[in-house]
Amino acid sequence: MHKETLFRHRILPVATVVLVIVAIWYVGAYFMNAPFQRDLDRRANVTSTPMEFLGKTMSQPKPILPAPHQVASNVFENTLLRKVNSNRSLVYHAWVTLSSTLAGFGFGTLLGILIAVGIVHVRALDRSLMPWIIASQTVPILAVAPMVIVTLGAIGISGLVPKAVISTYLSFFPVAVGMVKGLRSPELIQLDLMRTYHASAAQTFWKLRVPASAPFLFTSMKVAIAASLVGAIVGELPTGAVAGIGSKLLAGAYYSQTIDIWAALVAGSVLASLLVAVVGIAGKIVNRNMGGKPT
Repeated sequence: MHKETLFRHRILPVATVVLVIVAIWYVGAYFMNAPFQRDLDRRANVTSTPMEFLGKTMSQPKPILPAPHQVASNVFENTLLRKVNSNRSLVYHAWVTLSSTLAGFGFGTLLGILIAVGIVHVRALDRSLMPWIIASQTVPILAVAPMVIVTLGAIGISGLVPKAVISTYLSFFPVAVGMVKGLRSPELIQLDLMRTYHASAAQTFWKLRVPASAPFLFTSMKVAIAASLVGAIVGELPTGAVAGIGSKLLAGAYYSQTIDIWAALVAGSVLASLLVAVVGIAGKIVNRNMGGKPT
C-alpha cells in the first residue's frame, strides 16, 4: 500500500510533468527547425514526405532547438563514453564548476549565519544592514561578475577565488534571510520560559534559538546551493574559462553548437538537483538528531 501511495502521489505526478515537457519540447523543436529545413530542401531541390521532413527537423547537426533525444545522446556520450579527465567530458567540467560552487556556498553560508546572528541581537544592524543586504540583490549578477573578476585580477587573484566570490554573493542572501526568520521563530511564551529559568542570552541562543532555526536554515541552504552553482557558472563566462560548465556554454555559443549548449544546461541542472538533494538529506539527519519530528 505504501508503494502504491508513493507511486500515485510522487512518481506519477513527476513523470506526467516530464512527459508533458518532453512533448512540448518536441513540438517546439519541429516548428523552430522547420523553416531552416525547408530552405535546405529548396536549395537541394528535394521534396520530402511529411515523415521524412519531420525526421530531418529532429536530426539537424546545428538545430535552432535540438530535440530531446539529441541532447540525451550528447549527454550520454560526453558523460559515460569519455574519460573523466577529458576536456570533452561533462563530468570533468561539472567537477571544475562544483569546486567553486562548494567554496562559494561554504563562505556564503557562514557569512549569512553571521549576518543573521548580528541582525537578531543588535537592533542597529537590523535597521541599517538589512536594507543594504536586500538592495545588494537587486544588482544583476551579470553586471557584478565582470567587476569582481577585473578587480581581483588587477591584484593578481584569479582562478577559483573570483568564481567563489560571485557564488558567495548569490548564496549568502537566502541563508541570512532564512536564518533571521529561524532565530526569531521561538514564541514569546518560550522566551519567557527561558527567562523563568534564569537562562543567559547565550543559553537562550544555543538551547532555544539555534534548534528552532535549523529547519529554516536548511531550507534556505537549498536555495543557496542552487544560487551558488549559478554564480559559479556566470563567473566562468567573463573569464573565457577553458573548463567548467560555463566554458562549455561559451564554446557552444562560439561555434553554434546548440546541442552542446543544451547538454551543458542539462548537466548543470542535474548537478544542482544532486546538491539540493544532499542538503535536504543533511537537513533531515540534523533534524532527526535534534529530536525533530520526521517530515
